[in-house]
Amino acid sequence: MELLEAMERRHSVRSYEDRPLEPEVRAELTGFLAQCSRESGLHMQLVLDEPEAFGGLMAHYGKFSGVKNYIALVGKKSAQLDELCGYYGEKVVLKAQQMGLNTCWVALTYKKVKSAFQVGPGEKLGLVIAVGYGKNQGVPHTSKAPEAVMETEGPAPDWFRRGVEAALLAPTAMNQQKFKFTLRGDTVAAKAGMGFYTKVDLGIVKYHFELGAGTDRFRWAE
Repeated sequence: MELLEAMERRHSVRSYEDRPLEPEVRAELTGFLAQCSRESGLHMQLVLDEPEAFGGLMAHYGKFSGVKNYIALVGKKSAQLDELCGYYGEKVVLKAQQMGLNTCWVALTYKKVKSAFQVGPGEKLGLVIAVGYGKNQGVPHTSKAPEAVMETEGPAPDWFRRGVEAALLAPTAMNQQKFKFTLRGDTVAAKAGMGFYTKVDLGIVKYHFELGAGTDRFRWAE
């Protein structure tokens, strides 16, 4: 499965089968997490067979069931942490989709089990990603029109529109889609709106935009 296909097929899944990840799947996913951690400076960790985080009332409120595996997104405290978690977390999400796994971003409706992962000095847990074999494949979310989240000086080039359309496929907190892409020449500015976890959302949608537009077409605004 190519990344663009994984992006189109991937939907949030909250109910999972009682089925452990196969050894080869665990190894591949752990290796990819290590690669992303090296690139980003994050401390991403795969937590396996841990039922407590999603076993209480908060998870019930979030309509989660059967979640025993998740990815902890940990990193150094900084103004960039949320966006880094979003960008590299979504890389992992789409990799998991390619591997036949299902996922769901989780910000609040879980319990922090401190013994399940490591948080070093100066680090914090950003959020987690549930991962496993879903009881279903989820459903597509409703999306805004591309024109609602983009701005150009003239007609939008095809590559820019493809990038925006890819961004609209991305998961965002409460499906808010509070972001905007602006094109000036060959420079693209991505801006987060106001609201909970919009900086995480910004990292997610920027990765999707790159996949849709192609990184050789533009440069990000400073």
